[in-house]
Amino acid sequence: MTDTATDQNATQQRLKTLSDALASGAAGQVRRLIHNLHPAEIAHLLESLPKGPRIILWELVDPEDRGEILLHVNDEVRSGLIDEMETGELVAATEGLDTDDLADLLQDLPGTVIHEVLRSMDLQNRHRLEAVLSYPEDTAGGLMNLDTVTVRADVSLDVVLRYLRLRGSIPDLTDSLMVVDRYDKYLGLLPLSTLLTQDPDLSVAEVMERDIEGIPADMPAVEVAKLFEDRDLVSAPVVDENGKLLGRITIDDVVDVIRDEADHNIMSMAGLDEEDDIFAPVVPSARRRALWLGINLLTAFVASWVIGRFESTLEQVVALAVLMPIVASMGGIAGSQTLTIVIRGLALGQIGKSNARWLMYKELAVGMLNGILWALVVAFIAMAWFQNSNIGMVIGAALIINLIIAALAGFSIPLLLRRLGIDPALAGSVLLTTVTDVVGFMTFLGLGTLYLL
Repeated sequence: MTDTATDQNATQQRLKTLSDALASGAAGQVRRLIHNLHPAEIAHLLESLPKGPRIILWELVDPEDRGEILLHVNDEVRSGLIDEMETGELVAATEGLDTDDLADLLQDLPGTVIHEVLRSMDLQNRHRLEAVLSYPEDTAGGLMNLDTVTVRADVSLDVVLRYLRLRGSIPDLTDSLMVVDRYDKYLGLLPLSTLLTQDPDLSVAEVMERDIEGIPADMPAVEVAKLFEDRDLVSAPVVDENGKLLGRITIDDVVDVIRDEADHNIMSMAGLDEEDDIFAPVVPSARRRALWLGINLLTAFVASWVIGRFESTLEQVVALAVLMPIVASMGGIAGSQTLTIVIRGLALGQIGKSNARWLMYKELAVGMLNGILWALVVAFIAMAWFQNSNIGMVIGAALIINLIIAALAGFSIPLLLRRLGIDPALAGSVLLTTVTDVVGFMTFLGLGTLYLL
């Protein structure tokens, strides 16, 4: 068994144990379960729970960890957790966070909390925070951390070593010191490996690396991630348009960018947002997906309109052929939305035996709600188009049935494929299309045969 599979099994077991403890009201057991977990692991558990158990778990989390946890959950889950917290709790959660992390979190906090946080900071840290907030979140300036160690080029390595001993500590993920002039203009890097292995009597200027250029503060985050990937960087300097050192970007921030971009790519293929909560209530989930279904409906009607150009040569049964693509197409897009949600949840280890049934019921409810909504729209258009109420009722009923079946197929196909050892992302869409097409055509034509002929 691979390390990834082992980690996912451990995560699933942890999630099941936690869900059972929450269901039984064993608060002490829950505290023990999460006591030694990293904030990122707790964030993962929070994202993997429906709203009720999620709020209970959040109340049991150590207040000192809440700030870090809020940074790791997605935007929608974070917003829900923030709504459950008082102003004092939110201010306390921001204490001890790095400037770049605080800037990310601050943008999601209520105005009164932001005012309290800024008022509690000293002037220097407030200016540092304002410097980060002045850049868009998805740029190098928005990613950077201002906690850097700088040295001058004209001092010796021995002076630098004594300076570091005097500091007592250096920022996390520091692999190089930033070399600047008296005006803080970036000149190059002094790797710690060079500092520790070269003659202490040498000057920084003699051994520093001058070919590592600073990253412009307005560079898009995606390009920053590509730069780190190409150059195998652990950290990199960020400079303004005049070459002045502003801060540095570290690999942990870049990993978040890469993950967010990957999530965005896979979710956007189904018209979904990577920051959506997969355990969100039914109505908001249905509302978000309704827009994409509506757009797909327009394209389906275009196909139907083209077929309808030949209507004059056929009799009443041709109405079924004209409208048939709509049922299959709507079922396909609804199923792909559920399929994408489930595949992503499986890949991140968020779906297991403890929550699969809840998610299935939610997806069926979403399918039914959107099915009823668009069935009414399509039925009205069909009745107006063909001046036949029976045709409208037939396609409306077929649409509701197919969207419910599509939701069930989109949920169950990835789980079945995974049990068979087949990659759901590879084969899921093929099977889903087959199911929605076959069920859609069979339901629509079957109902048409019963009620129109």
